[in-house]
Amino acid sequence: MPLPPARDIIVVHSSDLHVDDDYTARLHGGDGTKGLASVLAAARGMAADLVLLAGDTFDSHRVPQTLIERAAAVIAAAALPVVILPGNHDPAVSDAIYGRSALAAVKNLHVLGVTGAEAVEFPQLSLEVWGRPHRDYDDMIPFETIRPRHTRWLIAMAHGHYQPTPDRGIGPQPAWLIGDAEIAATAADYVALGHWNRAARVGNGAVPAYYSGSPEYSGGVNVVRLSETDGVVVTRAPLDIAREQID
Repeated sequence: MPLPPARDIIVVHSSDLHVDDDYTARLHGGDGTKGLASVLAAARGMAADLVLLAGDTFDSHRVPQTLIERAAAVIAAAALPVVILPGNHDPAVSDAIYGRSALAAVKNLHVLGVTGAEAVEFPQLSLEVWGRPHRDYDDMIPFETIRPRHTRWLIAMAHGHYQPTPDRGIGPQPAWLIGDAEIAATAADYVALGHWNRAARVGNGAVPAYYSGSPEYSGGVNVVRLSETDGVVVTRAPLDIAREQID
């Protein structure tokens, strides 16, 4: 196992950007990538080492090619590693936009389960990020299997609805439930969650687990500081983002 870096590691966590040319675009005067750009600008401003987008980065796979190309350019221009977990709106299906040339060509973009395995390692940070992507539009258990730790720092990602004790015995539930025991079983240093528009800490406290909320509705991002001296410290940072009123 590589030695951890001598300095703190800064990770920015966001989710549910819903990049599109419809509702999100109308919130921002026609620019559906505004939320994405604001998250990446904030990350660059704080010299973050890594950005995590925990699901529903795109509202669907039916957005126009011009919008995909614009989003790819925004990510590439950020010039820092970006890890995307496909969610229920943008699952890793065979025709997912993540496999198209514009996004596939972005060198600093890692899409779990699409551009590689369900985990990506950053040796210079002694950090690994893993998560089970949504692979279709059906129900799934985000933490059905757990990845053992291979690095000093471990972050798990999931996109779904938190319930302290999920009841999966009442038939299909399109909420992709995540429970306390499953979060704790990851034994991760941080669990980055998506699916809720509001920011919140969840779980039983065994593992720090947080929803970041969407940029427009939460107004900020989670800033995760991984420190050898202070442990894992999670704070919020505001985004420079405004939305127009939609009737």
